[in-house]
Amino acid sequence: MAELATIARPYAEALFGVAEGGDLAAWSALVEELGQVARLPELMSVASSPKVSRAQVVDLLLAAAKSSLKDSPQAKNFVQMLVDNHRLSLLPEIAVQFEELKNAREGAADALIVSAFPLQEAQLADLVASLTRKFGRKLKPTVEVDASLIGGVRVTVGDEVLDTSVRARLADMRTALTA
Repeated sequence: MAELATIARPYAEALFGVAEGGDLAAWSALVEELGQVARLPELMSVASSPKVSRAQVVDLLLAAAKSSLKDSPQAKNFVQMLVDNHRLSLLPEIAVQFEELKNAREGAADALIVSAFPLQEAQLADLVASLTRKFGRKLKPTVEVDASLIGGVRVTVGDEVLDTSVRARLADMRTALTA
C-alpha cells in the first residue's frame, strides 16, 4: 500500500500544480471521477487488451467522466501519460492524494465520525464545531454508524484518532485492571 502511495504522489503533485492555476474544485471532481472509473475491473480489462490502442483507452476513460474539464488539453495529457506509463491503476490513489493536497491548501481536513447511534443534524453541527476548535482546521465530516461502539463516537482526522466510545473506555479499564 505504501508503495502505491509513493508512486502516485508525484502524479498527484504534478496535477495539483496544474490545477492551482484554475478551479481546484472542478479538478478535484474530475480526478475523483477518473479514480472511480479506474476502479472498474472492466476498464482495466479493456486497458490491458492488446486489441485496444492507447488512444482508445484515453478516449474511453475521458468519455466516462462528466466533468467539463475532461476536454481540456491538460486532462487529456494527464490521462495519456498514465496510459502510456501503464499507471491507470494509480488513479484512485492519485485522487486521494490530490484531495489531501487540496484540503491542506484550504486549511481543511476530512473527518470520519463513527457513532454508536445515528446523529441528529443539531448534534452533528455541535460535534463538528467542537472538533473544528480541537483540530484547528475546517472539517468535512463523513458519518458512519457502528453499534459495536456501544455509545459515544470515534473521530479520525488524518492520522489522529479521538476515541470517546464506551468500547474504548471499557478496553482502557480492562488494560488498567490487568496491568
